[in-house]
Amino acid sequence: MDPSESEGLKAGLGPEQSPKPELSAAMQAKIERNRQQALMLRQARLASRPSSAVEGATSAKISKTIDSGAGFFIEEDEEEKEQRTRKVVYQPAPVIEPDYLLCDDCQKPFMDSYLSNSFDLSVCDKCRDNEEKHKLISRTEAKQHYLLKDCDLDQREPPLRFTLKKNPHNPTWGDMKLYLKLQVEKRCMEVWGSEEALEEAKETREENRETQKQKRFNKKVKELRRAVRSSMWTKDTSVHQHQYGPEEVVDPEEDLYKKTCTTCGHELTYEKM
Repeated sequence: MDPSESEGLKAGLGPEQSPKPELSAAMQAKIERNRQQALMLRQARLASRPSSAVEGATSAKISKTIDSGAGFFIEEDEEEKEQRTRKVVYQPAPVIEPDYLLCDDCQKPFMDSYLSNSFDLSVCDKCRDNEEKHKLISRTEAKQHYLLKDCDLDQREPPLRFTLKKNPHNPTWGDMKLYLKLQVEKRCMEVWGSEEALEEAKETREENRETQKQKRFNKKVKELRRAVRSSMWTKDTSVHQHQYGPEEVVDPEEDLYKKTCTTCGHELTYEKM
């Protein structure tokens, strides 16, 4: 072949047909390491799959056909059904020793009671006395008997706890608030200081009540007397008839004369023609 033809053939070869360069030893070692890592990853993935998904085997989902009743069928996968029906097993909670309360009366530990839950009072149900010591009273009785105000029950720290109960007089009315009598008496001592001060306040309030009652009574008696007096007095509505006495001359030149009523003293002056 002519040397010029060989040069033309070399010029006609494109960049894709150019001979590949030879790889160095370092590059070949790096390629071999990457290939080994890829093989290890593939083996790990195959090991994590179930037995039916081994290399060369085919897996198919088992579906269950359900009639929806609306003109079409629903396919439900068995695997999804198993996942839904699979029970979750939780680890048991650690065993914690309960915090027992100590009863103020019998000094015995207990876990729960009506007074501790409703009124935060450490008394067990066995020592509960509904008749005297742990009696419940209404809000109205607490205000009237112990002279407490709404702020003393609700706003003074700590606010007194209460329970709600249907009104026995009429269920459609508002619920009754029942307070623990023991706690109400304690709050009363905080407000008034002593029983003597409470009794003095009761006496003062009773005296003021009697004074106001007497004033209202006197006012009604006064109105009644005025009504009786006005009913006994009658106004004379008859017409008065004058009774004149003898004629008297006032001015003879002007011919003026007058008459005087003998009953009321009315004077009638007139002129004669």
